[in-house]
Amino acid sequence: MGMVLALAFAYGGTAQIIAGVLELPRGNTFGTTAFISYGAFWWSFALFVVFFHDKVPAAFVGWYLFMWGVFAFYMWLAIFRANTALQLVFLALWITFFLLAASEWTGSAAIHHAGGYGGLVTAVLAFYLSAAEVINEAYGRSVLPIGARRPRAERPAPRRGAPRLADGPLLKV
Repeated sequence: MGMVLALAFAYGGTAQIIAGVLELPRGNTFGTTAFISYGAFWWSFALFVVFFHDKVPAAFVGWYLFMWGVFAFYMWLAIFRANTALQLVFLALWITFFLLAASEWTGSAAIHHAGGYGGLVTAVLAFYLSAAEVINEAYGRSVLPIGARRPRAERPAPRRGAPRLADGPLLKV
């Protein structure tokens, strides 16, 4: 378990938080939110294992995992215009969290194993996506396909003289 905790603190936690902070100046709200949140997840998970593992009821752990599943689910909803590989990572992730939560609530070893395999599928998808992004950028072309990015709907230009949010409240009291 020592190696798992070391990875949770260093790579899963700290490196993801740093990646999230680096996404902020790029204006990538999704990347900032995802990386910092999952970095915090890995820190909280490692601290839980070290300090509270045998002191917390399984139902509480189930709710903890369930809420991370809810977070992963709405993050998945937010990326429907992103590439297919990223969509698959978050699809597998929210299913994994829900399976692990259900296993804590029911005590079912079969559901727990299904959640574990879901986590492995999520990891393989995430490693593939990270390799594809690095390799494709290095070669300047698609070597490892990740699925087409869906274009964002164009917003119409604001009318000339139309109030903007930066102009302050639209209604003055």
